[in-house]
This record gives sequence, structure tokens and C-alpha cells, in this order.
Amino acid sequence: MRIFHLLIAGVLFAGLGTHARADDAPSPEALQAANELFTIVSGDTLKQLTTQITNAFWPSVEQSARAEKIDDATIAEMRKEFDRLELAFVTDVLKAAPAIYARHFTVDELKELTAFYRTAIGSKALHEMPVVMGEFTATLVPRLQEIQVKATESFDKILREHGYKK
Repeated sequence: MRIFHLLIAGVLFAGLGTHARADDAPSPEALQAANELFTIVSGDTLKQLTTQITNAFWPSVEQSARAEKIDDATIAEMRKEFDRLELAFVTDVLKAAPAIYARHFTVDELKELTAFYRTAIGSKALHEMPVVMGEFTATLVPRLQEIQVKATESFDKILREHGYKK
């Protein structure tokens, strides 16, 4: 069913760019500074992330469901489940944020970021950047299939050249 492929693509896309490095454990001081920063950063991050993910992926899921003649009540139940799964996913993912910040910024940098995000422009950046990234993500989603096709064609060519495929 195409709907499940879209959901899987959404989960995979949401995970792009995540490179957890367990060997770089942050210091307790860095983790404390990162937690302070994250209390400011996370203010409306959860709501914004879930809204942006929904806006990027749900329309395709709903369109596919309608194309498969799935009734409105079932689609509504699917949407409710999508929202539940998405909220749980984003909530869980955000738990890792302070440690990630602490691995990439020094304690002084974390304190500077915290101070910046307490300013008017910092506050605006916190509010607008997820919207900006959501809009950017929405431009990428329709092109994911394009890159998948191009990559498959390129990989097939390489595999043929090396005798792995005819």
C-alpha cells in the first residue's frame, strides 16, 4: 500500500542528518549549559516540528488513501494515529537534543547561545527557523523520488560496469 511507503519515507527523511556519536560524551558542565539552552529552545519546538512534519507528509498520505477509496472515518482514524505516533516520535527524538548540543558547542558557546536566544532577534529566530526549515523540507519531499530514481539508475550502471548486474 502506497500510504505505508510514504510514512516510511517520512520517518527516514526525518532522520536525515542525525549522526549520534556515543564516544563523545559531554562534560557535566556542558550538559548543564545545554539543558539550560534547550529549555529556551524547546519552548514551542515540539508543536512546530509536529506541525511541519504533518504539513510535509500528511497531504500525500491522505491523497493516497482517498485514491484507494478509503472512507472519511477511516482516514480520520489514520490521522489521529499519525498525530499520536508523530508526537511520541518527536518527543523521544528531542530528548537527545541537550547532549547533542553539548557535543557540538563549548560551555561558553552554549551560554552565548542561551543569551542570544533571550534577545528579541534570538526569540524570533527560535520561532521562525522551524517554519523556514519546514518550508524548505516541503520543497524537498516532492523531489525525493527524483533522487531515488537517479541514484538507482546510477547504482545499476556501476553494478553493470563491475559485473554485478546484467
